[in-house]
Formats: sequence, structure tokens, C-alpha cells
Amino acid sequence: MKTVALLLAVALSPLAVFAQASAPSAPYAQVVSYRAAALAPAYYTRSVAGGGSITYFGAVCSHDATDAQFAQLRQAFAACQPTVVFYEHPDCGVDSTEAATIAQFGDAGYARYLARQHRVATARLDDPLAEYAYLQAHIAPERLKLYYLLRETQRYQVRTNASAAQTRQAMRQLLANSAQFLPGTAQVIRNEAELAATYRQYFASSPKWWQAPADWFAPQAAASSPHALLRELSTAVLAYREQQVYSKVLARAQAGARVLVVMSRADLPATPPTLARN
Repeated sequence: MKTVALLLAVALSPLAVFAQASAPSAPYAQVVSYRAAALAPAYYTRSVAGGGSITYFGAVCSHDATDAQFAQLRQAFAACQPTVVFYEHPDCGVDSTEAATIAQFGDAGYARYLARQHRVATARLDDPLAEYAYLQAHIAPERLKLYYLLRETQRYQVRTNASAAQTRQAMRQLLANSAQFLPGTAQVIRNEAELAATYRQYFASSPKWWQAPADWFAPQAAASSPHALLRELSTAVLAYREQQVYSKVLARAQAGARVLVVMSRADLPATPPTLARN
């Protein structure tokens, strides 16, 4: 088993480990509908006092070089001419061509590819270790663990198109080692039965735990959710990002940089009225 630090550093996505053991099945209907709805153009730019600017580009997980978002990302580069590019997840490098980079490393890899092509500096945006530590200090262990398990389930399904049976199998493997993936939660939600019971406690009127909608894990959308747990977690996530994530981007722009931020479309910060939308 890998160390906690390494697992958390890989964006706290432990279910990806089990994706390798389960071949993708027929597309999961919920995931397909989410992907289709998420493909609208989504980037905007603001000018910042100090001479710099910030362009936020909302990406959708994809390894298909024909996906329209990659042409949109090239357009964003041309429009904002960044001097620094922030991306999510670890730097896994690039490949020799655009298509190979996208196939291997997805949207974050392509952002790095374009940055290298334009000789632009890059930096990682997210810090899963710091985010988990912040949330752990503000959210009770049972609620925190349930949120992470559900969120990683949804991400796993997006990446693999896993069926309900495959997702449940992966979750059983994850739960058996969850004390290492989610430190401080060893005494809560220890198996699938406890996961199901805890899920019903917080989401009595919703579908099964493996059918949690994608918008539950988009902090801006979840902030107005009818579910108290989602409102609590989204408030904490947004507070962390304002303090630790968006602030470092703003600091670079205030120092005169033209900043391009490539991040999950579900995690884009709210667009203030003063921002010009492209």
C-alpha cells in the first residue's frame, strides 16, 4: 500500500486505483448525461489592479483529442496570452504530440503541453493534503468521510463508466483500506452496510449511494442544496479555496502576471458581475 501522503497527493482519488482492476462497462446513464451537459464553453477573464489578469478555464475530464474543449483551450491561450498557467493534479508530464498528450494526460496534460509550446511557466493549483487537513478541522469524521467516498465514487464513474456492480466492488476494496486513504476516520463507515446506512441518514429521499449526482460535488451548486451536509461541505470547501487557492492566483495577477487557470468546470469560482465572459 502506498503512503497516506502519496495517496492524498494524487488528488485524493483512491478509487482510481481500483479502476485498473475493472474493465469499463456500458456507459453509465447518469455519467453520460453529466458529460453532455458540461460541455458548454466556460472561460472568462478579469483584469486585476497591478496590471495583471486572471482567465479561468473550466475543463471537463476527457482524453478525446476531438473534444471541442481542447480547441477552446487553444483559443483561451491565444486570447489571454498567459505568462503563467495553473493546473490541477500532479505534473505527470506531456507526450510528444497534442493527441498523445490528451490521450495520456487529459485536460491538465494538454494545458502543460500548450504552456511548454508557448514557453510559459506552470504551477499546480490544488493541494489535496492541505484541503483535507482544513476540512478535517471543520467537519465531523462521519460527515467528512461520507462526502469523500461519494465524491470519489462519482469521479470514478466519470473516468471509467463503471456499472453499479463494479462501483460497489471498488468501494468494498476502498473501505477495507479507508483508514489509510482518509486518516482520522477509521472508526466510522467501516463497510458497505455502514456506508448505506449513513447515506440514508443524510439523503433519505435520494437514490442509492452509487447514484449521487455530479452537482452535489460542485461547491457553487451545492451551496444552495436542500441537503444540510452538502451545504456544510460546500461552505467549508469554498472557504478553503478562497483562503488558500484563489488567493495565490490573485497574488500572481496583482504582481502583473497574466494568469490562466485550468480547472474542473464544476469547481469554477462564481463569476462576479464585473467579469467579462468569453
